[in-house]
Amino acid sequence: MSDVMTPEQRSRAMSHIKGKDTSIEVLLRKALWHKGIRYRKNYKKLPGTPDIAITKYKIAIFCDSEFFHGYNWEIKKQKLGHNREYWIKKIERNMARDRENDFKLIVMDWVPMHFWGQEIQKRTEECVGAVEDLIFELQMMQFDGMIEDMRDCVEDIK
Repeated sequence: MSDVMTPEQRSRAMSHIKGKDTSIEVLLRKALWHKGIRYRKNYKKLPGTPDIAITKYKIAIFCDSEFFHGYNWEIKKQKLGHNREYWIKKIERNMARDRENDFKLIVMDWVPMHFWGQEIQKRTEECVGAVEDLIFELQMMQFDGMIEDMRDCVEDIK
């Protein structure tokens, strides 16, 4: 399958792909804000610069485009046409970098979350619900920790 664009046209098209404030990021951010969930955007203090960082709960959210982050990669890479070796190398490196950044975040006690662009566009409320569920779980873990601390204090008093 050959490219229908000239190299100049392809270069121009690719140069217009944004790295932040993409439509999927904005859609998810607005939905989270509407639910009262506050966040930092493009948080540079964390590995991978998450698109959305909920610092209160240490949640790092990434809004991943299907092409650049390898959605259905084993099938998609068979269909690549023009400059095949370049794209395979680039996308597989992106996927490896995503895994590395997730591991770094986990070591820092952050929880990484990834949403695909189509998932955000078609099921925004489900994505927000997943974030709300995670926040609830993290709150319960904090509460359990507080109860354990209180039990330890009571034991020390006895």
